[in-house]
Amino acid sequence: QVQLAESGGGLVQAGGSLRLSCAASGRTFSSYAMGWFRQAPGKEREFVAAISWNADRTYYEDFVKGRFTISRDNAKNTVYLQMNSLKPEDTAVYYCAVRSGGTTGRILDYDYWGQGTQVTVSS
Repeated sequence: QVQLAESGGGLVQAGGSLRLSCAASGRTFSSYAMGWFRQAPGKEREFVAAISWNADRTYYEDFVKGRFTISRDNAKNTVYLQMNSLKPEDTAVYYCAVRSGGTTGRILDYDYWGQGTQVTVSS
């Protein structure tokens, strides 16, 4: 079992920044690929970004490329999502997830999920 806890969400104006954190506990964090997903009201959960277990590969959905950066610190069992130039359409609950395989954007490939953190971007 892996337990995940997201933090760092909040209310920010358009153009602002937030950094989300996801702290993991349980099994060896460093052997897992990590992903960030989001779900806006009335919409399906969608992929945002993923990072390999040793951070040598990152993978972004097109709508966040150049604005969001995923990173991880295996010594702290934490993955981050730095979000810059935020837009109102980025408003959603953001979730982190882990999987034992490689990086992927497929929701069904992920094994464990956090409870999510709300990000609200005002115009």
